[in-house]
Amino acid sequence: MLEYGYYNMDCMQGMKDFPDGYFDLAVVDPPYGIKENGRKNGTRSKLATSKAYTPFAGGDVKPPDEEYFRELFRVSKNQIIFGANHFISKMPYDSPCWIVWDKNNGNNDFADCELAWTSFKTAVRKYKYTWQGMIQENMKNKEYRIHPTQKPVALYEWILTTFAAAGDTILDTHVGSASSLIACRNTGHKFVGFELSEHYFKLSQERYRQETAQLRLFDFMGGVAAKLRKLVDYIEGRHGRRIQRDSKKIL
Repeated sequence: MLEYGYYNMDCMQGMKDFPDGYFDLAVVDPPYGIKENGRKNGTRSKLATSKAYTPFAGGDVKPPDEEYFRELFRVSKNQIIFGANHFISKMPYDSPCWIVWDKNNGNNDFADCELAWTSFKTAVRKYKYTWQGMIQENMKNKEYRIHPTQKPVALYEWILTTFAAAGDTILDTHVGSASSLIACRNTGHKFVGFELSEHYFKLSQERYRQETAQLRLFDFMGGVAAKLRKLVDYIEGRHGRRIQRDSKKIL
């Protein structure tokens, strides 16, 4: 069986390596079958020239077939599937709980929202996060976009904190930009991810490496700061007790 991590391979081959119900939650963003492969992205914004991308594997010509969904549901206990409104007939049953991501998308012909089918039995959940080309919700920490269907890390973090329990194991069959994997790192969830395109695997692997290296640095600096704070508190406390003893002697 494959270990936790990120693999440049066909997810169908990868999922065969896992037993039934191995993953607590699958969060996937497969091809929708609407031919949005990134080639025409640069012509779509009305405010500024959008970035053009290298088309990804399969070219978004068609959504995954029934075999993919059978395997996905076999290896995972719960599922969140972006774009399922484009291939709803492939979902095994109706769901009361869809995720609505409001992108606050502005003046272009991209979708105002994206929808995700879920296997959960709760009500519809909405998450609003601006994702309009150069304009993003968090302008102080803008994400560099490397993939035509890239979603923000914050969206995946919200999904994981809302629908996954601490310690859950997460599956992403179409990693793309690695936003899901970075979110797993941030929330402390173990993951297995697959990406078929060698081009996007290398780009996303480097993005993940840079993001997690920065996080490790923050963790290290936070640990150092905490230790320094304890040392200062200890010194100040000891010094304060000494002053108290000396003042009693004077009196």
